[in-house]
Amino acid sequence: MSLTDTQRAIHAFLAERIEADGYAPSQAEIAHAFGFSGVRAAQYHLEALESAGVIERSPGRARSLRLLQWPDRPRQLDLPANDDALQLPVLGQVAAGVPIGADIGSEQVVLMDRTLFSLTPDYLLRVKGDSMRDEGIFDGDLIGVHRTSEARSGQVVIARIDDEITVKLFKPTRGKVRLLPRNPDHDPIEVQPGQDFAIEGLYCGLVRPHG
Repeated sequence: MSLTDTQRAIHAFLAERIEADGYAPSQAEIAHAFGFSGVRAAQYHLEALESAGVIERSPGRARSLRLLQWPDRPRQLDLPANDDALQLPVLGQVAAGVPIGADIGSEQVVLMDRTLFSLTPDYLLRVKGDSMRDEGIFDGDLIGVHRTSEARSGQVVIARIDDEITVKLFKPTRGKVRLLPRNPDHDPIEVQPGQDFAIEGLYCGLVRPHG
């Protein structure tokens, strides 16, 4: 069973907390750390990790989770003597169009200059689609993502709807959330009641690969 990017990130978070604290975080702590609207989403991803044989839990026992597999450490690069150098993992693809499943990962780590970005990014995603072309974001671009669960109206965000990821303009209005494309050929996305919606991060710049 393959894991989604979110599930791989939760796996790494579990390992980090177990190493630091000696025990696993609660479902509420996982939900808070990843910007989930409730513990249901955290429970869903933990069940997926358990089904994949990555973790083991004992029913009825709080914080009984233990890791059966530890996440791979990112490949380290030799950093130059430059405070502006960043090592950024490429975590997968993000749709600039219809949301796509967030289950395409990568072990690639690239060295970037932080001055290329308006905010310091935590990771890179590869864009698939052209719905953000009028924002200057094209198919195949690598976009920097600053991890946060908060955004202001009018900012370009990386958002999760259920278990799919997309990049769009964030426009909350009158209790509703709309995600707007920057290409008239694409329709806006309106988050429906009952959908598991969260902001994964802010767009903070891009790199356009050659070729």
